[in-house]
Amino acid sequence: MRVGAILAEQVSRRFKVSPHRNITLKEAIVRRRVMRAEEIWALRDISLAIEPGESVAFIGRNGSGKTTLLRLIAGIFAPTSGRLEVGGTIGSLLELGAGFHPDFTGRENIFLSGSIYGLKRRVLRERMDEIVAFSELERFIDLPVRTYSAGMYMRLGFAVAVHIEADILLLDEVFAVGDEAFQRKCVEKILEFRGRGGTLCFVSHDASAVERLCERSLLLTQGRLDYDGLTREALSRYHALLAAEEAPAELRAGLREWGTGEVRVADARLVGPDGQEQSRFASGEPLTVLLTLVTERAVPAPRMSLELRDSGGALVGSSQQDLGELGWEGVPGEQRLRFEIDRLPLAEGDFEVGVTLANPEGTRRYHRVDRLAGFGVEPADGIGGLLRVEGRWSLDESGQAVGTT
Repeated sequence: MRVGAILAEQVSRRFKVSPHRNITLKEAIVRRRVMRAEEIWALRDISLAIEPGESVAFIGRNGSGKTTLLRLIAGIFAPTSGRLEVGGTIGSLLELGAGFHPDFTGRENIFLSGSIYGLKRRVLRERMDEIVAFSELERFIDLPVRTYSAGMYMRLGFAVAVHIEADILLLDEVFAVGDEAFQRKCVEKILEFRGRGGTLCFVSHDASAVERLCERSLLLTQGRLDYDGLTREALSRYHALLAAEEAPAELRAGLREWGTGEVRVADARLVGPDGQEQSRFASGEPLTVLLTLVTERAVPAPRMSLELRDSGGALVGSSQQDLGELGWEGVPGEQRLRFEIDRLPLAEGDFEVGVTLANPEGTRRYHRVDRLAGFGVEPADGIGGLLRVEGRWSLDESGQAVGTT
C-alpha cells in the first residue's frame, strides 16, 4: 500500500444500539427478549480510492455516515464487512478534546496526545513551543484543560494534529468552533500540509472551506455513497437536499449556505462612500452591498432578502426586494445588484450580512447564505449601543426645532 493512499472496497459498518440505556441485572434477565439491541447500518457498501496527495471532502446531512467513515480510516472502528486499507501515518482531529485528560494541563495533554500518535517525548519537547504558539494558549497552557472553552479545546487539538508530520490528515468540523482569525491560520496550515504532498480527508458544512481546500468531494446519503466527483457538483447536490428546509439541523455544526443553486450569490463586497471595499465603517456612514448573482438556467424573477445580524446571530434588521421590479430577465449568466444604505443605522459592534434567494412564492429556496460578509461599526458623535437612534428634537413650549441628531 502506497504511503498516503486510502482504499475501501464494499465497506459497511453496523452498530447495535440498545433502546434502554440504564437497566438493572434483574431487568436484563427477565426482559431479555424485549430488550434486544437494534441494528443500525451507519455505512453501506462504500467503495473509494484516494491517491497520495489528494484532498477529499466528505459532505452530507447529519447522520449520513461522514464521521463514521473518518473513524474507520483512522482505525478507531473496524469495518463490519468489506476491505479498508490505509498507507502511512495518520493525524486526526475527529472530536474536540479527543484523547485529552480533563485534569491534566494543556502541556501535559500535548505529551499525552503526541504519545498516542506515536511521537517520542524528545520530539514533543522540541516542538512544544511551536505547538503552543500556534494554539495561542500561552497564558493557559499550564492550566487543567477542564477549564478550557470549546474553542480552546479545538485550538489545542488542532495544533497537535497538524504538527505531527503525518502522511494523512483527518479533520472533522474543525471550523465549527473558533474565531475567524484562528480559522484563517488553520486553513493556511492545511494548505501547507497539502503543499508537502499530504493526503487530506475533510468533513465540514462550510461550503467555502470545502471549495477552497478540496477539488474532489464525496456526498454521503443515509450511509451510502451518492456522488464522487468535483466539489462544485457535490455541493450543488447537497444544497438541493437542504433547499426545502428553513433551518436545517446542520446549522449547529457550521452549515453556512444551502439551496437548489439555480440562482446563487457568487460574490459579495461591502464598499464605503469612496467606492472602495472596506470592513470597518463609522456609525452613520454610507454603506453599499455589491452582489454578483449567477443563474444556471432561466427562472422566474426571484425574491431577494437581505439580513443584518449581530455577532451573536440575533437579527438586527432586514430588507426584501422582488427582483422582477428591477427588470430581472432571468436568463442564464451573471447579474450584478447594489443595495445602498445612505446612513448606517448601527452604532457600534460587529455584524454579518446574510442573503436568501427564493422563488416569488417563497416555496423554493435557490440559495441562502447566513454569513455572506462581515463588517465592524465604530461609534461616531458619541453615540453608543447597538442602534443609532435618530430623530428631530424641539422645545415643547414653542415647537421650535433645535437639533436633528
